[in-house]
Amino acid sequence: MLPNREHINIAIIDDHPIVMEGLQKVLRNAYNYVNTFCFTTGNDFLNYLKNNELETDIALLDITLPDINGIELCRLVKLASPNVCVLAFSNHNERGTILKMLKQGASGYLLKNAAADEVVECINEAMKGNLAFTREVKEIMSKPTMDDFKAVPVLTKREKEILKLIADGVTTVLIAERLFLSPLTIETHRRNLMQKFEVKNAPEMIKMAIRLELL
Repeated sequence: MLPNREHINIAIIDDHPIVMEGLQKVLRNAYNYVNTFCFTTGNDFLNYLKNNELETDIALLDITLPDINGIELCRLVKLASPNVCVLAFSNHNERGTILKMLKQGASGYLLKNAAADEVVECINEAMKGNLAFTREVKEIMSKPTMDDFKAVPVLTKREKEILKLIADGVTTVLIAERLFLSPLTIETHRRNLMQKFEVKNAPEMIKMAIRLELL
């Protein structure tokens, strides 16, 4: 049992029934009195919060949901109900994703391959006001990547505009038409962007821009 707590209310936001069923079983075995509320979309949970803010202690949410990104959902949940303790429960193990969740107010990050006792331990730690990570997440966070040491490239207003369009999948010709520039000028900007990001192609550039929070 949690210290000084008789009941715990946990919301599970995940679009995989087997995940929800497994979590519910784990939680029922761990706590004498637990109420679980399951939602398959982020918007369903946000709508629930409007009228039941005080009935949710923990929100276990996936990063990949049908209607909203889990990082954005975390931000909205904390805006609507700051007292709700948000824990990511995901298969995504990228350091950048973990950091983004924490920046949006998450109290921890759990990987779905964690053992049941790890999940319960993380919930208990979060309820005490501590940051909670499963073992693999702790290892990921303890090992900085080369990206952590890269300086954020300084982009011009035009370069930021073109970078966003490239990330949206717009072709060079269409970018040129939208910005009233020549395709050759757009290709020059594209090459300059890749040089600034120190990458060899557009997909790598987009990934790097996301990691550096430029997209």
